[in-house]
Amino acid sequence: MKILITGGAGFIGSAVVRAAVGKGDTVINVDALKYSGSLENLKSVENHPNYIFEKADICDLSKIKEILKKYEPDAIMHLAAESHVDRSIEGPELFIKTNINGTFNLLEAAKEYWISKGRPTHFRFHHVSTDEVYGSLGPTGKFTESTAYDPRSPYSASKAASDHLVRAWFSTFGLPVLITNCSNNYGKNQFPEKLIPKTIISALCREPITVYGNGKNIRDWLFVEDHVRALYMVLEFGKIGLTYNIGGDEEQTNIDIVTKICLILDEKLKITQSSKDLISFVPDRPGHDLRYAVDSTRIYKELGWKPSVSLDTGLEKTVQWYVENEKWWKYLKQKNNTDRRLGVSK
Repeated sequence: MKILITGGAGFIGSAVVRAAVGKGDTVINVDALKYSGSLENLKSVENHPNYIFEKADICDLSKIKEILKKYEPDAIMHLAAESHVDRSIEGPELFIKTNINGTFNLLEAAKEYWISKGRPTHFRFHHVSTDEVYGSLGPTGKFTESTAYDPRSPYSASKAASDHLVRAWFSTFGLPVLITNCSNNYGKNQFPEKLIPKTIISALCREPITVYGNGKNIRDWLFVEDHVRALYMVLEFGKIGLTYNIGGDEEQTNIDIVTKICLILDEKLKITQSSKDLISFVPDRPGHDLRYAVDSTRIYKELGWKPSVSLDTGLEKTVQWYVENEKWWKYLKQKNNTDRRLGVSK
């Protein structure tokens, strides 16, 4: 295939790009290279003949149309998004602009391109979204594809809106779309502001490891390479118009995740003063969802996908990568001041 991937310099996007090039597909990576996107994530494929980079913002409709006309892709995988909840609390406008208006632009450009090509049946528009659109769960139950949307943050509200737009372009215009909603991803190349890399980096720097509230918020953790396999399976074999939930089936409280990372680091680096001593509980995030858990039955049964990397194994791999790639995260940490707490005011 020839696949246009938006946000291909980001954490999940770069993992998709690397996998697609490795499979022999041609990739057009469209990324605006904002604060969390880095071409360093793509060093392994930057000179590959099947890899093309176009610096462009999905909010620039004419540029997106130009790129589609130039490269004539068989599919679009839409991963470009503002994704950090704390940043959405601090400044919601950018999330509305990128996640809603940007997705609208991409849908319009894709529709125009698809029609101009005679509505080819093989074309796909794959929209990659989040489980946060469903809101917050109590102590039991899981999100399914039919769970009503109940977003609680500007970020999740903007992603919910983009999901609805994608469904509308399918129902109204017939654009062949697919939607996936995933649980919390982790792995190498994740921007330092997220919980797992931030914890690893704080421990390595012997700085306070901040945990929101009492640390009892629960997330379902998905290793990024398992997520990439799932995205590819949906793109190739998913039923047009359907949503597929993708979860790691690895529920953990935030404090348990932080503690696991501390123990791994202490053992790996032979640290004598426990990294757990660095844990510092701070005021909770406004509107912090209590629990996410994803029911992946549809993708299990229909496409045969299941996560293959356990949380313990995935954390080991992730910690090892950050230990070995200090130059990568130190540059981003200093450039973006990721130590500053965002989104603390309502």
